[in-house]
Amino acid sequence: MTSIQDKNTWSGRFAEPVAELVKRYTASVGFDQKLALFDIEGSLAHAAMLSHCDIISTQDLADIQRGLEQIKNEVLANTFIWSLDLEDVHLNIEKRLTTLVGDAGKRLHTGRSRNDQVATDVRLYLRHAIDELLALIAALQTSILNLAEQHTLTIMPGFTHLQVAQPISFGHHLMAYFEMLKRDAERLQDTRRRVNRLPLGAAALAGTSYPIKREMVAELLGFEGVCENSLDAVSDRDFAIEFTAAAALIMTHLSRFSEELILWMSPRVGFIDIADRFCTGSSIMPQKKNPDVPELVRGKTGRVNGHLIALLTLMKGQPLAYNKDNQEDKEPIFDTVDTLNQTLRIYADMITGIKVKPEAMRNAALQGYATATDLADYLVKKGLPFRDAHEAVALAVRFAEQRGCDLSDISLPELQKFSALIEQDIYQVLSLEGSLASRDHIGGTAPKQVQAAIARGRDYLSQH
Repeated sequence: MTSIQDKNTWSGRFAEPVAELVKRYTASVGFDQKLALFDIEGSLAHAAMLSHCDIISTQDLADIQRGLEQIKNEVLANTFIWSLDLEDVHLNIEKRLTTLVGDAGKRLHTGRSRNDQVATDVRLYLRHAIDELLALIAALQTSILNLAEQHTLTIMPGFTHLQVAQPISFGHHLMAYFEMLKRDAERLQDTRRRVNRLPLGAAALAGTSYPIKREMVAELLGFEGVCENSLDAVSDRDFAIEFTAAAALIMTHLSRFSEELILWMSPRVGFIDIADRFCTGSSIMPQKKNPDVPELVRGKTGRVNGHLIALLTLMKGQPLAYNKDNQEDKEPIFDTVDTLNQTLRIYADMITGIKVKPEAMRNAALQGYATATDLADYLVKKGLPFRDAHEAVALAVRFAEQRGCDLSDISLPELQKFSALIEQDIYQVLSLEGSLASRDHIGGTAPKQVQAAIARGRDYLSQH
């Protein structure tokens, strides 16, 4: 009789071997080997529990621990030999373990299934990835804080509809992205709580008849609790979808930032320059300096968004419990993690290489009547209803357009034609510095408020 080690794990049920094309089509070892170290981590905890519950002997446990330690070293040294015939990461490791330690290796799978095993591996992988990503977000936020601190007094135009709206501090503008990333980090932290539940012990779908202690495994692996329904534990991937949704939002925020960096670097705008190490030239136009990194971030956002849709689509038609469809969850998850990890790393460095051009920003803020709202507010404070003030300022702007000048260039007598409430102090109101200083409340663009926001940001990072 042929040994089970010479066949697939389930081969006793079948009268013919799996076709080579089917073997290649269904195998996942080409990508799920990324889970190897997490698979070993989960197996060590499972084996310790089995021994504690007298399901396997202490000698079996010692042999399993010895064998898995060797396999771990082989994986780290990139000397582990992966076999397509063994289909996935789990069977590859189990076969190698059995080769190393004999029957003890065959006993490791007692009380578990690949269904709860892979769900555990993916959760361990994502938990580790989230912890790394949170650190990378904090590093990017630090780069933003450092740049913002240098430019609390640098004035630029704030835009709506890409039209000049009101003058703002460049530091204030940067801090908007700090706040977005802060929410992104909070979403990842919240997602981590739902990732950090142990599926192991659910076995194939109904639990196991062995007297296991799932809580012990959860504690050994640092899980906050166990998945409390065996069917749900092995079959759902909502935690992975939630992670990918959070990742898509992070990429969306960075894509918006990238779009602005691209616009600001254009000679037509000229607000900033990005360090050469983040740019490329043209194969035909020697004068070109292209902002390739922010452009790629913008492009890779679509890649991550696509992974979110793929995972949602993957799950939408699956009945309980586990189905082979779920093999398709790993590549979108892995690529999302890798893309986001690389993007955050390069972004934090790129921010440190930005050269700001304050004069260009200031000159742009002088265009488009950015202080028109300040004039309206001035009139309201003098007692004019806001709608009447709005109309008076609109007429003043039309007059300035016809003259080809700024509001601050209109003489006092001419301004008083639009409202007799206007006095000499209006010119302080119409200055860029006066406009900024007047927004002196939490969340406003007044320089001292921006400095306070930066201080709060540093305090936040020190506590997280």
